[in-house]
Amino acid sequence: MALDLRQQQKLSQQLVITQQLKQAIKLLQLNHLELVEAVQQEMLENPTLEEIPGTDAHIPSDAEQALSAGAQAQQQDVVDQNNGAQDNGIDWERYLEQQDASGFRTGSAGPSRFDDLPPIETTLSTNESLAEHLLWQLSMCSCTDDEREAAAAIIHNLDHRGYLLEPLEAIVAELEVDPEDVQSALEIVQAMDPIGCAARDLSETLALQAAHTWPEDPFIVRIVTEHIHDLETRNYQAIARALELELEDVVEYHKMIRELEPWPGRAYSEPPNQYITPDIQVIKLGGQWQILQNEDGLPRLRVSRYYKKVLQGGDSTRDEKRYIKERLDSADFLIKSIFKRQRTIHKVMACILERQQDFFDQGPEHLKPMVLRDVADEVGVHESTVSRVTTNKYVQCPHGIFELKYFFNARIQSSQGEDFAGEAVKEKIRKLVSDENPKKPLSDSTLVSMLERQGVVIARRTVAKYREQMGILSSSQRKRLF
Repeated sequence: MALDLRQQQKLSQQLVITQQLKQAIKLLQLNHLELVEAVQQEMLENPTLEEIPGTDAHIPSDAEQALSAGAQAQQQDVVDQNNGAQDNGIDWERYLEQQDASGFRTGSAGPSRFDDLPPIETTLSTNESLAEHLLWQLSMCSCTDDEREAAAAIIHNLDHRGYLLEPLEAIVAELEVDPEDVQSALEIVQAMDPIGCAARDLSETLALQAAHTWPEDPFIVRIVTEHIHDLETRNYQAIARALELELEDVVEYHKMIRELEPWPGRAYSEPPNQYITPDIQVIKLGGQWQILQNEDGLPRLRVSRYYKKVLQGGDSTRDEKRYIKERLDSADFLIKSIFKRQRTIHKVMACILERQQDFFDQGPEHLKPMVLRDVADEVGVHESTVSRVTTNKYVQCPHGIFELKYFFNARIQSSQGEDFAGEAVKEKIRKLVSDENPKKPLSDSTLVSMLERQGVVIARRTVAKYREQMGILSSSQRKRLF
């Protein structure tokens, strides 16, 4: 077959994502705090972007207003009361000097009691980690160098629960020390505070804590090491037969074991509280639901008039004009993108509000099934746009704060006509479990029967899946005899 070169015309469509389009997509998927940060960063980088005067998002506090007024009063030699001065002739400098309650000064004269203290930046600290806490105790232990090295290696191999997942043989091979030194180091770490660290499993950490808390009791360590599975399933009769104990004694032992900490490193591994700033608020005014978008901290922007005049003038070079024009176009596109973002979010939230009217009126149990396409078709955008709008954005309503993704649910069949949403069924399961008799917890099959009486057609495995997603234990693990 001969090969030759030919010219051929071909017509095709191709989607080209420009830099501005990428920026618009990025702005759409940012939440409120991220948007404020992005706008502030853009204002620093783009000199043609400025805030509209009189729309400063920062509202000064009373203390800031007082300090500002005091600074103005210090710059004036005479206060003219007849000119309608807002400070009403108050000598702010003398006023601030006498503020003992605010902590500025201890008296009308004399130094502040905080003058000798270091600035707050030098006193800020983070929470102590589990490894730091254990290493601090290790530094005060009396042991050999090999034991100290092995103990440090054990501490650095603990997970967030305080468990040792690395086999001792691996630590011996890594450090090239005597296995007896590693075993001694393990005992040293396990005796540190919090008791139970460096255990290999749940039974071991409970046994360490039980032996430390009740050293004279011969049964409680055996229960957590030999019958931990029977405790999980509340099989008290098996434990009583194996240890020749009365059933009431086994129940009392279980009460004692429940006071122990299954994750001894929990106090040092819990993340700080995460606070959510809702992007939207839905409130009811005059019997009608209203949508309020959170614009706190978000400055209102405009394109600088000064740079427009510079661009029109004849004093700038070609390169300068090209740079100014690029910055002006970027600023104008950013302002339009923010406006379109806010409008799109409002449209999507309005559609959600209309379709989930029963949820806002009556609560989560009345959530209706809904998918992205339902909202996309009504708003007139692509499903991916709705997905970006609803991801990592939260709405505050009388029932709490919810991510917008929460309102999109799978459809659960109903025997009464209108289908249920998956989250609504979860709420029903949660309510049934919360109202159950703890001595006779509801099994998954019983939950299925009770849901069917409420018109929900659901399989037992689906109930089990929803129960696990909500962190609800099985009926045997929820059973309480005390």
